[in-house]
Amino acid sequence: MILTEKTRRYFGTDGIRGRVGDGAITPEFVLKLGWAVGRVLAKEQHSKVLIGKDTRISGYMFESALQAGLSAAGVDIYLLGPMPTPAIAYLTRTFHAQAGIVISASHNPYYDNGIKFFSGKGTKLSDTIELEIEAMMEQPLETVSSALLGKAHRVDDAAGRYIEFCKSTISSGVDLYNLKLVIDCANGATYHIAPEVFKELGADIIVMGAEPDGLNINQNCGSTEPELLQAAVLEHQADLGLALDGDGDRLIMVDHKGHIVDGDELLFIIARAKQRLGGGQTVIVGTQMSNLGLEHALQRHDMTLHRAQVGDRYVMEKLRETGGIVGGESSGHIICLDKTSTGDGIVAALQVLAEMQETGSSLHELCSPITKYPQRLINIKVNKVIDLANNKEVTAAVEAVEAKLGNEGRVLLRASGTEPVIRVMVEGQDEVLTDQLASELASKIEIILQS
Repeated sequence: MILTEKTRRYFGTDGIRGRVGDGAITPEFVLKLGWAVGRVLAKEQHSKVLIGKDTRISGYMFESALQAGLSAAGVDIYLLGPMPTPAIAYLTRTFHAQAGIVISASHNPYYDNGIKFFSGKGTKLSDTIELEIEAMMEQPLETVSSALLGKAHRVDDAAGRYIEFCKSTISSGVDLYNLKLVIDCANGATYHIAPEVFKELGADIIVMGAEPDGLNINQNCGSTEPELLQAAVLEHQADLGLALDGDGDRLIMVDHKGHIVDGDELLFIIARAKQRLGGGQTVIVGTQMSNLGLEHALQRHDMTLHRAQVGDRYVMEKLRETGGIVGGESSGHIICLDKTSTGDGIVAALQVLAEMQETGSSLHELCSPITKYPQRLINIKVNKVIDLANNKEVTAAVEAVEAKLGNEGRVLLRASGTEPVIRVMVEGQDEVLTDQLASELASKIEIILQS
């Protein structure tokens, strides 16, 4: 199967992202972007827009640029400082703001950055709104009169508000006093949030990745590099570990044996918890990358997996379409619509910990119903836009691999929405054959794309 993303000039699957100083990730562009967003999303005089950021050094620069652009459009700005992406979604709702803006490149290295947006309801923007913003970017920047310029305010209690919200997403009868947790904050936006949440709920915590210096976000830590967390869980004989990414919307966990528990397994645990509590939830949303093992485990428990395109915005769209409340990605984006409006790593972790406490099961035991299929993912770097769907040689190569797998596996080929790579994924029952076919397919496609 070959997937393509809808063509937009600036926006990818999760806002606008790239290397600082290149393309759209410059102060000049971001200033104009702030103005355009103000014109499109905040049309009333002195509308309110919130701005938060992760811990990378360029966040200061882009915060100032956005602030200038929004002010020029006559929009009042509320500065949250370093805050997780889901916290900004939550606060946008509770402040009754017209929009929330996040300055973050999520799990990417410090030298990347990006801008993403939430509507006044705390949800990702629709394609239609993003296209309106892109169209506004083509118009000349016109500053409102001095009397109508937007004013800036700093929100000093943003962290406290969000900490209390996170704790409210589990029953007041759940406490974590008998759990030892290792928490990896990825030197990112949760460094001053996550430890407080779990500590206030009574857990014995060991904290990693909570000393951001502007350059070490996601570096050898966090949800994309959990090796040090695995070692720490074993060293401290902890009940489990949890790793967030730089902006706090992804979660990966580690069980007491040091085994990785990814987004598919977390999604299964949370879905089973909803089912056990009598929610009647039978629709679960994953993505094209979700493991077949998840799909089969859900089927055995009378639940159906619906697959969306990769990207939490598309998971959200599928949840709305199907009436589901729980969805997520293998990478650890987990959405619980009965708790919040977007993917939230801390909230997802709390749902898993609550299920452990209420069932008396370990994290390892809660994962046991899933037998995951071997899955091999290979990234091919590209330096130009590739039309995968209409390349006959690429299509033929994919179909040849699908024929060898038959009904015992699948192939997924897609262009990343956040990085200049083509992702090649092969999944099958036989690990050796899966690895072999993935390597062969990636090599063929690389040759085709270079020709």
